[in-house]
Amino acid sequence: MKSAMLSPLALLLLGLSVLAPAAAQQIDAVQLYSQDELLELIKTNSHLRRVQADDCQLVDDIEARADIMRLPAYQFLFGDMLAYAVCVPRNVERGWDLMLQAAAQGLPEALEQVGRYYHIGRFVQVDIDKALVYLHEAAAMGNLNAKLRYAQLLVDGYGSPVDYEQSYRWLHHAITADSATHARIQRLLQQLAKKMPARVVASAKQPVK
Repeated sequence: MKSAMLSPLALLLLGLSVLAPAAAQQIDAVQLYSQDELLELIKTNSHLRRVQADDCQLVDDIEARADIMRLPAYQFLFGDMLAYAVCVPRNVERGWDLMLQAAAQGLPEALEQVGRYYHIGRFVQVDIDKALVYLHEAAAMGNLNAKLRYAQLLVDGYGSPVDYEQSYRWLHHAITADSATHARIQRLLQQLAKKMPARVVASAKQPVK
């Protein structure tokens, strides 16, 4: 018997049917985050979810920018990934060191997170004095979460009375569209005001020069 001969069209269709499954398995390459994009992810606390959503494809690039280029936003990101075992094996010590490096470079989000961890004792022992230092730095750079936590510590009796006015000023001039955050600011302002003379409160309400 003669073997059946396939037409050129049939051969083409057969080739496409073989290639189709392999093509379907290809994953589009994920672009590395720009500095501005990463900072926005960090500010909204969605950076770890984004790395997971990208199927952990960028781990090597993130690590290189954290360890070799020493970019603070990437130090913060990779430090968090290590601390929470996101796409990498858990290594809290190395993760904490990277968070500290990012904070030392003045990244407000890193300063706030380190201060928060010293406050609540996550990964480290509770150290209110260190918490106040880091939170004050982050608050001075405009981080709203740091302003709120710093004010709460002052209201709770920590820190120095000389810082009441500045903390009140930060909160009085803070801007937020979140109703719960706005209500929290109002409560803290009322509590701080009780700790200061009326003239100091009035001074703290003056426009920032």
